[in-house]
Amino acid sequence: MGSSARLRHYMNDNGPLILDGGLATELEAQGVHLQGDPLWSARLLHTNHQAIRDAHYKFLLSGADVITTATYQASIAGFINHLDVSSERARELLMSGVQLAKETVERFVGDSRPAGQRCPLVAGSVGPYGAFLHNGSEYTGAYAQEMSVEELKVWHRPQIDCLAAAGADLVAFETIPSIKEAEALVELLREFPDSKAWLSFSCKDGKCVSDGSLFTDAVQIANRSTQLVAVGVNCCSPVLVEPLLDSAGSLLSPDMSWVVYPNSGEEWDTKQGWLTSEKASALVPELSRTWMKQGAALIGGCCRIGPAHIAELRQQLKGS
Repeated sequence: MGSSARLRHYMNDNGPLILDGGLATELEAQGVHLQGDPLWSARLLHTNHQAIRDAHYKFLLSGADVITTATYQASIAGFINHLDVSSERARELLMSGVQLAKETVERFVGDSRPAGQRCPLVAGSVGPYGAFLHNGSEYTGAYAQEMSVEELKVWHRPQIDCLAAAGADLVAFETIPSIKEAEALVELLREFPDSKAWLSFSCKDGKCVSDGSLFTDAVQIANRSTQLVAVGVNCCSPVLVEPLLDSAGSLLSPDMSWVVYPNSGEEWDTKQGWLTSEKASALVPELSRTWMKQGAALIGGCCRIGPAHIAELRQQLKGS
């Protein structure tokens, strides 16, 4: 079964697909230092493949049906600038993100796949242009005001090309803060007709994506695509998910589902880092049933959500 047919089959199967949690969160739990690195977890595609494999494997053991590649902050230009490599080597590095994830899935299936669990899928992560800028603008989308849709397409094209060529089961357009960038990604996806994707926005409150546009308008843009399997939100507080989905519930195309993977709800402080709260990080499993009732078919976590939370989420939604 091709990955596209397999994806349709999974989406119509028993209940939601469980996504993984924050890859960087798990890498940091292993002792990897990522804070302040302009390549973030993507640097490990150059320096430490085993750390990436180990993090993927832990999420698979926790019951994730989908693991996401270490390519959120990876780009051809970023690798050339920060690693001083050729464009060909940069392409190889980007594609290795998919290869490492697929190898880990194969190992997991061979080692220990519990009876009845689906064969996990690999989602190729594509972060916003602002992640490459490494100046905080990925949380506002301000850069899009200075760029055209065509310029954003030119920027994203090589990354999507690498992920598709490496055989990702689908592409995850993640933490997109800007309506204009979403338009560019939806248009660009048509150039890769065999690829499926989800489109997930970062949001500033219960009605708006990060650039201030209404989430309802973001969903309308997603509806233009026949290749998107889901649209939704990630890396926002869990308490924003229900009102956001409610605001646009009547607009969701019948061929699409919601994808939801918020962060822990803990606050980020630029000097101290994450201000930890066990109460906040318990919110994702706790609220997940509500999101499922709202039509979410892909549910997981983002920053500060580790394998233990994903195991709890699976237990909550699947009872296994």
